[in-house]
Amino acid sequence: MNENQIEIAAQIIRSGGLVAFPTETVYGLGANALNPIAVAKIFELKERPSFDPLIVHIASVDDLSTLTQNVDQNVIRLAEKFWPGPLTIVLPKSKIVPDIVTSGLDTVGIRMPDNEIALKLIRAANCPIAAPSANKFGNLSPLSAEHVRKQLPNVDYVLDGGTTKVGIESTIVTIEGNVCTLLRPGVITIADIENTLPNTFVFNAEKPDKLIAPGLLRSHYSPVKPLYIIDKKMVKIPSSSGLIVHGKNDLIFTASKIIYTSQTFNHLEIAANLFSALHAMEDDENIKQIFIEPVPELGLGLAIMDRIKKAAYKYQ
Repeated sequence: MNENQIEIAAQIIRSGGLVAFPTETVYGLGANALNPIAVAKIFELKERPSFDPLIVHIASVDDLSTLTQNVDQNVIRLAEKFWPGPLTIVLPKSKIVPDIVTSGLDTVGIRMPDNEIALKLIRAANCPIAAPSANKFGNLSPLSAEHVRKQLPNVDYVLDGGTTKVGIESTIVTIEGNVCTLLRPGVITIADIENTLPNTFVFNAEKPDKLIAPGLLRSHYSPVKPLYIIDKKMVKIPSSSGLIVHGKNDLIFTASKIIYTSQTFNHLEIAANLFSALHAMEDDENIKQIFIEPVPELGLGLAIMDRIKKAAYKYQ
């Protein structure tokens, strides 16, 4: 990646186009967040429903004061601890944020990505960038430029920054007074937030009353092939099937193809490799259906199973 490529991408953003770019989580499909016509192109290219709000990416904490109405001390503490990083904070939006970004809601999700290419792009474009994942709506999240081009071949420009390191989307929270609500789990866990905000009540909104952030639908992140969550005792996998497991064990599986996200059940490795494994199974013409091993829903396991359950939801 060189500065010329960053400037080309920034010019496309400034002129109202769309750029796919890497973050530490997944690749995003970006547009000038303050240009409603450009943002509308995101919904069109992704075939994304208008009721699903977008996340706005910034390169400086100072941008919060222009995009939001209220930045209290808890917000500042979270930003100082986790930004740049995979944490999105949903806050009351200012009038400068177009309604199309927030799907007509009075709140906006904001984060600062922990990726130098993303940060350079935001600074060079000189505007906040609205960016959902760079894929067709509901399909597998993209972890590489190749994944982007497979699903969105008509995007204006792709900044290739290699494979993303986190592998699943950001944690999303909202804060009201001394109450912090987890809307979408990620690698930043409830325990991480509680340690940062010791005087704040943090809880998991398993079924939010309304869609105030992306990634909250029951069916999401899905491969085009049927995906099934297996019982750990299930060893006879049908022929022409792929199996995704998360560590070596003594069971002898009958699947045609087996991919390990980790050799030691390491949750960080599982999260980083989950979507890559699903992409590999999706792209294999010999695989007709996919089976995946669950993980305990504790700590980061909560976020991993959130993605697995949503990816498999329509096939259960």
